[in-house]
Amino acid sequence: MKPGAWNLTAEERRAYAEDGFFVRQRVFGADEILALGAAAERAVAQASAAVSDRGAYEIDGNRYCEALGTTVQFEHSNPSQTIRVLEPFHHFDPRFDRLIDDPRLVEPMRGLVGSPRIALFTDKLNLKRPREGSRFRWHQDSPYWNHCCRHVDRLPNAMLALDDASEENGCLRVIRGSHRRGLLPGLEGEGRLGPLFTDPRYFDLSQQVPAEMPAGTLLFFSPHMVHGSEPNDSDAPRRALLLTYQPGGHRMFKIDAKREAG
Repeated sequence: MKPGAWNLTAEERRAYAEDGFFVRQRVFGADEILALGAAAERAVAQASAAVSDRGAYEIDGNRYCEALGTTVQFEHSNPSQTIRVLEPFHHFDPRFDRLIDDPRLVEPMRGLVGSPRIALFTDKLNLKRPREGSRFRWHQDSPYWNHCCRHVDRLPNAMLALDDASEENGCLRVIRGSHRRGLLPGLEGEGRLGPLFTDPRYFDLSQQVPAEMPAGTLLFFSPHMVHGSEPNDSDAPRRALLLTYQPGGHRMFKIDAKREAG
């Protein structure tokens, strides 16, 4: 396609400004998603093989491990060997690294970041295994990043669905318009991570929208958007790749290096 073919539309700009998110349906084809899904499973296998007690630690009773340049988060059932999140993941496979430069991501992200020059901030592989994937409590991404980033308002997210996402398998839920108030108060007195979960008194739960999406669909959303998800109690997986971009020239979140995009 011609350069600029994936630029933001006027309606997408309006939706991002007012609602805090918008969706592009089936942007990636079935063969592409199949290849990315296989690469994701290889990454999980590599990380699983590299996990050791030496790099493991617990926060609020949940298990983590640093291995192969990624933070591994395990499912919350204790003890669990099932990986929940890898952050970052792009170094595990050339397909992931190329994805950072894909115009289907880069062109709309230039519009959301507000700069023709953009870079990767962070990337996550989220896994919701059948009958095992736990819930994600209501939260914003911005409080997690605010301590180390002065441009937190310019960190839009893109989530690529590797599987069909539905309410049955614990799809992401977003609170429409919650981004407009910026950083919201967290939950004090609920462990070390409590302040990173959003106090429900500061957003309107009636505005929640389930992000039900077929595989290959992209969800773009604000770093201030309150979001979360329910457990996966179905027999279907719900995997997703998340990439967060930023203005060019800045280092990544967990890697002391710069990764310009596009």
